[in-house]
Amino acid sequence: MATAANIRGAKLSPDDPYLSYHDIRLTKEDVDTLKDDWLTDNCIAFWEEYLERENLSRCKNSHIVLLRPSMSFMLIQTPDPLTLRDALPDFSKTTHIFLPINDCRNVELAEGGTHWSLLLVSVVDGVSFHYDSLQPANRSEANMASHKIGQLLGKPLRFQDLSDSPQQENSSDCGVFVCIQMRHLLEKYESILELEAALQKPSKD
Repeated sequence: MATAANIRGAKLSPDDPYLSYHDIRLTKEDVDTLKDDWLTDNCIAFWEEYLERENLSRCKNSHIVLLRPSMSFMLIQTPDPLTLRDALPDFSKTTHIFLPINDCRNVELAEGGTHWSLLLVSVVDGVSFHYDSLQPANRSEANMASHKIGQLLGKPLRFQDLSDSPQQENSSDCGVFVCIQMRHLLEKYESILELEAALQKPSKD
């Protein structure tokens, strides 16, 4: 359930809560950045929470993880990813992992970076697919994330930087591209599951 702050007649500071949705709370600063089409870590985490509740909840047998931006960043920046096992979700039964990738390299800078892209790890196929709307901007960061996820999974992953990813026409839509691509891929996966379920139903003839 989403709840909005009572802002009538009130002047909110940047860190004041503006909108809550289950486990995620957007601040006024998060919402203000949307006016320039830039999405903060929190905005993307909000979207992932929404997709989990509205899309993945319909896929009862899915084992998909939408990793939050903060966790993806921590994974890239940590020399030994195995030290993060207790902080990350249990991937033992996971089939796919979605990671928002940011080009920030300063661990002391909150909400840093200038570009978002999406890494989809297909654990079952041993492949990670990189969707970048401003190629090849985040190739290095995505490749690093793929390598470290592979270490956590205990299996090598083949990294594919997809050259046919839709490309943005300005300098600020990257986060929007990540969110739309994430939803598109999840809806495509949901359609496949529905088709498989239909094919498994016994014939009435």
